[in-house]
Order: sequence, then structure tokens, then C-alpha cells
Amino acid sequence: MVGDQGSIKKAKKSWESSKLSNQKQWRDEFVSTSSKPVRVIYTPLDIPNLDYMRDLGFPSQYPYTRGVQPSMYRGRIWTMRQFAGMGNAEETNQRFKFLLDHGQTGLSVAFHLPTIYGRDSDHPYALGEVGKLGVAIDTVKDMEILLDGLPLDKVTTSMTINAPASILLAMYMIAAQKQGVTPAQIGGTIQNDILKEYMAQKSYIYSPEPSMRIITDIMGYCAKNIPRWNTISISGYHIREAGSTAAQELAFTLANGLTYVQAGIDAGLDVDVFAPRLSFFFNSHNDIFEEVAKFRAARRIWAREMKERFKAKKPRSLWMRFHTQTAGCSLTAQQPIVNVVRTAYQALAAVLGGTQSLHTNSMDEAFCLPTEDAVRVALRTQQIIAHESGAANTIDPLAGSYYIESLTNELEEEAYKYFDRFDAMGGVIPAIEKGFPQREIANASYKYQREIETNKRKIVGVNDFVLEGEEITIPVLKIDPEIERTQVERTQRIRRERDKKKFEEALNELRKASEGTDNVMPHVINAVKAHATVGEICDVWRDIWGEWDEPKIY
Repeated sequence: MVGDQGSIKKAKKSWESSKLSNQKQWRDEFVSTSSKPVRVIYTPLDIPNLDYMRDLGFPSQYPYTRGVQPSMYRGRIWTMRQFAGMGNAEETNQRFKFLLDHGQTGLSVAFHLPTIYGRDSDHPYALGEVGKLGVAIDTVKDMEILLDGLPLDKVTTSMTINAPASILLAMYMIAAQKQGVTPAQIGGTIQNDILKEYMAQKSYIYSPEPSMRIITDIMGYCAKNIPRWNTISISGYHIREAGSTAAQELAFTLANGLTYVQAGIDAGLDVDVFAPRLSFFFNSHNDIFEEVAKFRAARRIWAREMKERFKAKKPRSLWMRFHTQTAGCSLTAQQPIVNVVRTAYQALAAVLGGTQSLHTNSMDEAFCLPTEDAVRVALRTQQIIAHESGAANTIDPLAGSYYIESLTNELEEEAYKYFDRFDAMGGVIPAIEKGFPQREIANASYKYQREIETNKRKIVGVNDFVLEGEEITIPVLKIDPEIERTQVERTQRIRRERDKKKFEEALNELRKASEGTDNVMPHVINAVKAHATVGEICDVWRDIWGEWDEPKIY
């Protein structure tokens, strides 16, 4: 540490009394996006015990605070992975090709709500929802159309799917094989993070125990058969979108991750076999410095816990590799073009924090799925940061900042306090069953909203700098209602034309494996090959395990 602590403390006190005491502030208190107080100035006094080699080190070296790759963006720019999905497989395939033509470097699939909840497009619950908030995928035929003409041996694909994740992975693998791309060649990620669904997003189907069993079966199968596939994306994004603070997003995400690692070990898997294929997914919100500190703390905590708690030996088992998406919850319907600015700063925070993959939200997402023009601007935002801003020129450029290092330490401390609370309840799953993380998120969300409603927190265009009589003039994407009819027809035609005997045999074998202890993945794959639908496979599991009924927490 540069400078004598005593002399710095004395000089700071003198500065505060002689220079600061008579200064007026334009607001009473300054807080982060998470409502944490921000001091007027940060000095070496705020990080008195910082040990460079212990706490920071060098990129690609333990504890990985400064990054997991030795050259970071000087060696390879992050993957630009714009989230896309609308209407049917044909429309989304065209959007993927549009994005790749404009410089996107990875694919990311948004599924419509019926697929997310394990229902087919002709199910009564799907009425009016087909293709509205993502792409409709009912059968392997839909997946083949979705991926038609895409270079699956060259680009990686992320799929935001949870309870039915095994089914969509099976469909992807089979569709790739039809293109001549082997399971060993495909790369990508299934979200597959059911714990955060119970906490925040609520698109679960089954209770925790069978859900965790499916997850560990996927881990074991992919380690042997799909080695380049990330078997889970442990997601803080949705926790933050539900209203959590940065510290809660950090703590709950990592606690979930540690729970998955323990589940894998309990299932008889070698930690160094499956851990290198765990990835993470974080939100990047408005406060640049809080977000950067969160990402840095996350890498350090994960490396320490994997090394000390689980005794992982391989360096890649200690790596936290993560995708980031800018904060959808921060987008406003008022003055929507201003969302371009919000997204740019949020994306900059993700890059300064060392993300491996990034999605930038489009200006119109407070209204609809993004139009081509809006999504192009969002992609160009990433490209400007990469090639014009200088943010990618050096690794962890904010390291050593008294503010950043202090924030990183504070967030780490808060995360460990939450870990202790989870441990006291018997773990993450018992805590979820008691409603603990759900209450914490709800309380944080309520506090944030009250700050807006009482004007303690300014949101441009919403409660300040408002345009009276504003008219929204940006184009809005609309999904053709005809898509629902044609999608239903295709699904029903596939049911009529498939080999009934093969289909029934495949579902019976899946049922036996699910009721027993065999790995379910090979049986899911066989069912998909027999043209079983997402809903039919999920219904087998519904019949065996039932559906999760969330505990009432209020």
C-alpha cells in the first residue's frame, strides 16, 4: 500500500474540515443502484488490508479476480450473443442469419412461454401465447428448421430453457447430426438453472428433488458425450430482474452454483470432470462501478470455494466464465430512444468487469420483441465498445481503484453473510422451501420502487426530465396471429405421421428410467428421435413427479 496510513488519515481529516465542510450537495445522500451509501471519496484507508497477490493476482492465475484468460480481449473479443426468438422457427432462423450477417458471433435462443413451461403449441394453456415472447419449438422438426443453414460447427448456441432443458439439448444435438456436425463438435449452453426459477423467474415445473436429478444426469451425459457443451448457466440475471440488489444477485447465484456442484458430487461425478463446463449468467445494471465490482468478487469467491470447499484440482474447474445481459428491468417505455444510452453504459460495465459473452438489449424491448433496426443498434453498441472505446485494450482496467477494490471487498463480505444464512437453514433448497430468498428479493424490489415513487431515486423520463404529452413513435414488432395456426398444424401433423410403435416404446423406456435410477438423457434422446413433443416428454415427468407448488411466503 502506497503511503503511511496515519498520514493519509490525518490529511483526509484536514481536507474534509477545510475544503469539504462548506460545500453544498445537490442531493442529501448518494447511493448505488442497490441503495448502498457511497462515500464522498475513497482512499487507501478503505482497503487497508489489500494484498495484491492474495486478493488480485494476475489474469488466468488464482484467485482470478482480474480475469480467467491471460490476454482477455487482446486475444479474443467477447462473444456477441444477441438473444433472439419470435414467432415460428422459420422467422427466428431468418433473424439469426440477419444477426450473423451484421457481425454477431454467437447464437442465443429465446423460447416462447409454452415451451418454457413444457407445453405444446396446441395445448389449451398455449392459446394466444404461441410465438409471442420467443420461438415456438414443439418437436425436433422445429429445431431442424430453426438451425437450418447455420454454421453449428463454428458458432456456439445458448438456449434459455430450464425445466425442459434436457429435451431441447437432445433436439439440438439431433438437428446438428443431420447437418453432419457431431456431438463432440457442437458447443453451447443450456440455462438449466432451476433453483433461480424457484427464487425469481417462476418458470419451474417439477419440485426440486427430481429437477436436480435431471440436472446431474445432464452433467454426467454431456461430460462423456458432448464435451464442449456447458451443461448449466447459473443465472443471477433473473434474480436481479426480479428486483434484487447486486449483493443478493451475487450471493444467491453463487449459492445456487455451489448447490449444483455438491449435487454433482453426491451423484458420483468427479468435480474436475463436470465443473469446467459450468458457466454463469449475470445482469449488468446502471451503476457501472457496482457492477464491475460484482463481477470481480464473483470470480474470486467462486475460485476460492471450488479450490477450498470442493478440492478441485484443474484450473478450469476454478474459472468463473460468464455471459452478461444488460438490464431489461431498467428499460423505460418513456423516451425509449434513451434506452440506447442506458444499454451502452451497462454493456461498458460488463466489458470492464471481464465478461466472456454479452447481449445488449434493444431500445424497444419495453414494448415488444426487438425490430431489426433496434437489434442492429444494440449489436453496434457492442461493436463500438470493442473497437472504438479502448475498453478492451487492457485487462481489468479499473483494478487498483480505491473505490472498486473497496466495493469488491464489500460485495464479497455481503455474499458470505448470505452463505452463512443459507447454511443455517440447511442449504439453498430448504431456504427456498421456507421462502427466504424470495422474501429478500421482494423486499429489495419494494424498496427500490418506493425510492422511485417518492423521488428519492431519479429515473430519466419517468419521474424527472419528463416530456409532457409524449407520443411513442418508434416501430413496434407484431407477431402474425397466423403463426399460431400453422404451428399447431405442424405439431399435429407430426403426431399423426410418426411411427406410433417407436414413439410409445420410447416414452415407456423414458418412464422406466425416470422411475428408477438410470440416466434419463439417453431415453430423452430416443424419445425426441421418435418425434415425441416437448409437452409429451414433460407430461411423463408430470405424471411421475407432479408439479411444484410454491410455498406461500406472505
